[in-house]
Amino acid sequence: MSEATWLPADWQHPTRAELPTGHHLRPIHPDDTELDLAAVMGSRDRLWSIYGGAWGWPPAHMTAAQDREDLQHHWDEIQAHESFNYALFDAGETELIGCCYIDPTDKPGADADISWWIREEYVGTTVEQALDTFVPAWIAADWPLRQPRFVGVDLSWSEWLAIPRSRD
Repeated sequence: MSEATWLPADWQHPTRAELPTGHHLRPIHPDDTELDLAAVMGSRDRLWSIYGGAWGWPPAHMTAAQDREDLQHHWDEIQAHESFNYALFDAGETELIGCCYIDPTDKPGADADISWWIREEYVGTTVEQALDTFVPAWIAADWPLRQPRFVGVDLSWSEWLAIPRSRD
């Protein structure tokens, strides 16, 4: 399935999703750079252990300008419905706690690859547990996906990397 056809043309993406903990997900925006940079670099080693092999992210040293450019790219993809990056915030949006990625896939067996992360200090907390429960239910309820694949949950990142890409 190509990026242009992975979602119905008339479908509108959710602009906010409330977790039972009082936290919420919303599309990330370049104006979130300060909060995002602190979250990413504060958990950089853990994030590299998750996404480094697949995405080469996050880099060891990332400036605010580089992060803002990355967030602008995500924002543009969201607006075009090419890919989605939702940030997890506290109620007042004073803290970015993590992110959820919803991407079309070029690997067989799914129509989207979905993953998420939270900051190091939230690992093992009720916030992490709520997000782990919330994301699959949210995808099932609010997204027009037939076969979402939850990378890091349904299969490990190394198993995902081993799946050959589909040929067009």
